[in-house]
Amino acid sequence: MHEFDSFDPSLLSALAMAAGEDNVVMSEPMRAHTTFKIGGPADVLVTPETPEALVRVLDVCAMGPVPVLVVGNGSDLLVGDRGVRGVVVLLRENLAAIEVEGSRVRAQAGALLRDVAIAAADAGLSGMEPLWGIPATVGGACFMNAGAYGGSTSDVLESIEAYVPGPELPDGSRASGRVRTFSREELSMGYRKSRVHDDGLIVLSATFSLVPDAPEQIRSAMDDFQRRREEKQPLEMPSAGSTFKRPEGYFAGKLIMDAGLRGARVGGAQVSEKHCGFVVNADGATAADVNGLIEHIQAEVKQQFGVDLETEVRRVGEF
Repeated sequence: MHEFDSFDPSLLSALAMAAGEDNVVMSEPMRAHTTFKIGGPADVLVTPETPEALVRVLDVCAMGPVPVLVVGNGSDLLVGDRGVRGVVVLLRENLAAIEVEGSRVRAQAGALLRDVAIAAADAGLSGMEPLWGIPATVGGACFMNAGAYGGSTSDVLESIEAYVPGPELPDGSRASGRVRTFSREELSMGYRKSRVHDDGLIVLSATFSLVPDAPEQIRSAMDDFQRRREEKQPLEMPSAGSTFKRPEGYFAGKLIMDAGLRGARVGGAQVSEKHCGFVVNADGATAADVNGLIEHIQAEVKQQFGVDLETEVRRVGEF
């Protein structure tokens, strides 16, 4: 494995050839690429502009071997204060094309769910309404089977096109990967989980199967979901969405509120006073602040109610 204090010039050259020189930058602060507005520098950040370039970048990293983290909107991530070693591949705005054909919508991995839902509504296609306010890209939504208000990505997903990592070689590197299509049934999608996560697949695009409906009805439902979000969620403050998964038989936010933790703080991190299921960046929080508050919440809820809270937020990088 490469040492990243002095990044291998030949690897940088290979990444530049794969993605274009202007699309490779070093020591990029990840706080600029997460909704938490927290995170140290990525050794190298790459923004491929085509599916072919993305595949080339992933192959370069696999054969390095170099650790690679694919990031969409950064809406479910807590990046460590010391940053991310290796290569971060950013898919947002780039690789964001959306196409509507009949009752299907095909979107590249970097497209925001919001934009997919708007395109569907414009075409008179229903099904994306509960998902449209989730600040995720299509790739991220498939990775964690994102959902809200009783709807999940798996409800409308028909298939994905994904990069499958190649087999590991004796020197620790991997052979070139391959691209294949997976049906929804092949993806083992459950509550905030999928085969995309478990098998390390990298989503290139997804196809959603929707139902025709009157555009005004679809827009009305979208507006209703948005009002509910604005009333109940701290959308005005940086966060990574719901901090904890819903424990069976409970609601995380209510457990945290009942534990007397509304407004609790560690450094700049705070339990939202508007919705206790959210930890927010109230005042220049560090990843260490957020981690400390998460651990405090987990300990208090376990002690008071005997319930283990599992984080929905993914912690990546070095803390």
